[in-house]
Amino acid sequence: MPVPGVTDGNTPTILIADDDRAIREVLDRAIGRLGYHVRTTGNAATLWRWVSGGEGDLVITDVMMPDENGLDLLPRIKRLRPELPIIVMSAHNTLMTAVKAAERGAYEYLPKPFDLKELTTVVQRALTLPRSAVEQENPLGDGDDKVPLIGRSPAMQEIYRVLARLMSTDLTVMITGESGTGKELVAHALHHYGKRRNGPFVAINMAAIPRELIESELFGHEKGAFTGAAARSVGRFQQAEGGTLFLDEIGDMPLEAQTRLLRVLQQGEYTTVGGRSPIKTDVRIVSATHRDLRQLVHQGLFREDLFYRLNVVPLRLPPLRERSEDIPDLTRHFLNQSIAQGLPAKLIDGEAMEFLKRYRWPGNVRELENLVRRLAALYAEEIIGLDVVKTELVEPEIQFRTGGGDEPVSLSVAVERHLARYFAAHDDGLPPAGLYDRILREVERPLIEISLSSTRGNQIRAAELLGLNRNTLRKKIRDLDIQVLRSIK
Repeated sequence: MPVPGVTDGNTPTILIADDDRAIREVLDRAIGRLGYHVRTTGNAATLWRWVSGGEGDLVITDVMMPDENGLDLLPRIKRLRPELPIIVMSAHNTLMTAVKAAERGAYEYLPKPFDLKELTTVVQRALTLPRSAVEQENPLGDGDDKVPLIGRSPAMQEIYRVLARLMSTDLTVMITGESGTGKELVAHALHHYGKRRNGPFVAINMAAIPRELIESELFGHEKGAFTGAAARSVGRFQQAEGGTLFLDEIGDMPLEAQTRLLRVLQQGEYTTVGGRSPIKTDVRIVSATHRDLRQLVHQGLFREDLFYRLNVVPLRLPPLRERSEDIPDLTRHFLNQSIAQGLPAKLIDGEAMEFLKRYRWPGNVRELENLVRRLAALYAEEIIGLDVVKTELVEPEIQFRTGGGDEPVSLSVAVERHLARYFAAHDDGLPPAGLYDRILREVERPLIEISLSSTRGNQIRAAELLGLNRNTLRKKIRDLDIQVLRSIK
């Protein structure tokens, strides 16, 4: 019978370092059941002694240990034994933890609490990995936390892990998510911590540029190429040379420009508007959209071949309502930002915070940020309570009267008031693109919910009431995540 911790030539040995005894015992049993030898320790010094002595075929290490940070130990291990795969675990679940683990040579990063089945799968995969794949050096240097991606929810942990894997690549990334979820922040992170971080980061919003000028903005134009082109102009591709070009709201790109962009992605060169000589280009493309591009493809509004060129790595950002556990951290972050900008310090009390966590946030993180700025600037209270938060977030109820009393508030007036406050909440004077679809969804949800409630959950009667096809209603219920409760009478 093999002695634990001693490699018999055939059975791999797994070295585990974690200062939590319970975690060591769980991993010892789980990995031991796979037939591997296991050695565990609660400190980095013992782990280093084992590794430097040539022991172990794979390392699993925590980040925070009593004598040394596990991330600081990684470079020493990789210099001494570059072929040794290392799995990093951490309860300090931030983007920078995942990025630093990747750039210092970790094979995989797993946030705590981790899924035991996933960890054992990663262990088995790492032990079958060709040595050349483990030995390849990561060119990234140490970074700092300049990109404020905040959140420790499971949804954000998966985002961090994917980002960490992408940092050393030039793969084209498509970021999808509702307006206000932080798509441009993610694009900045991919650039700031990636291979092209020393090059320029250039962003262009397709929805903010007149359709007839998009090709000129992207590729530049020659003097006299069109009316008003009084001089030669450099396009965004040339500005982004050697760096990253972020194409925001790519779903709003007109078909003519899509054709030219596809040619660039296929051939690696372009011509300016009015030009004849091809220009070689070396940029990484990151695109983003809040729209369903597959649906646009089916409608003939977006080229299918371009979609697949851009969608090499799809990355979906969850709306804030899907990661409500991140709201306290986000709120503290925005309050600290307000203090740094000279505004008085504020705290949100427990009741108010619970209300924020239950709110649906149609404007996502951007809406939360603007709310916090208003609270810090407009209210004298040091501790912000529930009443103040409700005043800012809850619209007055619409009252319908058959006669007498105050003048009734019509739906159109209520919507007008809502939109006026929504526009006023944006510092730059304009809310994010996609307002039309967003407002329709806000009206559509309560309309369908009230209709279903009035028909006691009977979807056939609700469809008749609304004047919708039954399949259309079912799709809207699914897309809007509406809970249907049938009454029994």
